[in-house]
Amino acid sequence: MTTFADLGLSPKVLSAVTDAGYTIPTPIQAGAIPPALQRRDICGIAQTGTGKTASFVLPMLTLLEKGRARARMPRTLILEPTRELAAQVAENFEKYGKNHKLNIALLIGGVSFDEQDRKLERGADVLICTPGRLLDHCERGKLLMTGVEILVIDEADRMLDMGFIPDIERIAKLIPFTRQTLFFSATMPPEIQKLADRFLQNPERIEVAKPSSTAKTVTQKLIACHNKDYEKRAALRDIIRAQDDLKNAIIFCNRKKDVADLFRSLDRHGFSVGALHGDMDQRSRTTMLQNFKDNNITLLVASDVAARGLDIPDVSHVFNFDVPIHAEDYVHRIGRTGRAGRSGAAFTLVTKADLKYADAIEKLIGQKIEWLNGDLSSLPAPIESVDKPRKGKESRDGKRRGDRKNRPEKQVEEDMIEAVETVSEARVERQPEVRQPQPAPQRNARPSPANDDGRRERRNRHRDHDDGPTPVGFGDDIPAFMLIAGLAAKG
Repeated sequence: MTTFADLGLSPKVLSAVTDAGYTIPTPIQAGAIPPALQRRDICGIAQTGTGKTASFVLPMLTLLEKGRARARMPRTLILEPTRELAAQVAENFEKYGKNHKLNIALLIGGVSFDEQDRKLERGADVLICTPGRLLDHCERGKLLMTGVEILVIDEADRMLDMGFIPDIERIAKLIPFTRQTLFFSATMPPEIQKLADRFLQNPERIEVAKPSSTAKTVTQKLIACHNKDYEKRAALRDIIRAQDDLKNAIIFCNRKKDVADLFRSLDRHGFSVGALHGDMDQRSRTTMLQNFKDNNITLLVASDVAARGLDIPDVSHVFNFDVPIHAEDYVHRIGRTGRAGRSGAAFTLVTKADLKYADAIEKLIGQKIEWLNGDLSSLPAPIESVDKPRKGKESRDGKRRGDRKNRPEKQVEEDMIEAVETVSEARVERQPEVRQPQPAPQRNARPSPANDDGRRERRNRHRDHDDGPTPVGFGDDIPAFMLIAGLAAKG
């Protein structure tokens, strides 16, 4: 059996790995580390949670033992799609590089430029950043990229597929052509592979799992539900309460607005919950993520900012409140559970509008996902919108409109009949006063002082000359359903 000692890593790195409690490398680590130490370009593909980060951190630490960085000239560059993933890679360098005296600079948004500038002035052996913040520093003249020896593009499919292509191309032009380039990702569709080939020179391809596959330790289920948000939220609450083995869970939404709405809903229903999305400032995002890791909160409602590469070792459940539009995102989302051989569970809420996305996911992962309690055809009739609770909305008699939903059907019918009878009695007791029709006023004629009480002027202003009798209540236009209810009551 291959051990880390067989991969060619330096004694300092091996000592740190041993102190961390690891002796046997994962398949992606065993396949990628030896050619990386030979300065070969790497294209590594493996499902999430298999140790891809260590696959490039460990050989980089060994290669960086010779030489030192100069001011504003980093030796290596690691590009990450999100701030959280960049911070996680920095933690890995601190963990495995504790025996090295390397300067590590983390350039991400939401942090002061001045503090980052001071780190760059000291010289960065390892520069970990998001593309936007890196280009900001370059444009300000604080970075010179001609000394970069190794370029790492982590989560390559997301970096290239979600709008980072222009930034990656600009950065690649700033780095020497003779650099070593390492790509790592859980998914690599053919169209993305063509783009990746533009940045790799004769790469060593390490594919230790079927592309876009999911971990066998994760139990996957689909849950049929109606499209209304309040019904989806109710279905989610029910399935969360039904999980006896739930330790903690990440709940994914497609939109940041939905993250905020679902967070407030779960909080009102007494769940221990937090939220994480891209519009939060960096301090809030870091604090929220740390609280989740420390089990201070049980549920974390998040956008896909939490789906990519975040290493939270023991997440028991993942819930997809929304089916991801991009099938590859499903692989990353459910990869937050069942990590390092642990068991996990993933539940996805599916409406009729989501079926095409669910089909695309099954096609991508090459397997059918079972429905938990029957598919969409077995759903009961949707709740009518009139019964939808509306918090804070009150009717004229001071009762909440939502109270009708919780009343028995017979009581609802009796209330409706009572309302019809009340209106009928009002029409009998309060017959409208019939006024003689007045001739239409002549054009440009001034109204007589006797009739000028302000209402006539307002009618003229709006060209409303209907001077007929004023109806009381519904007048003669009583809704048909109320007449039917009234006749039923009398019969």
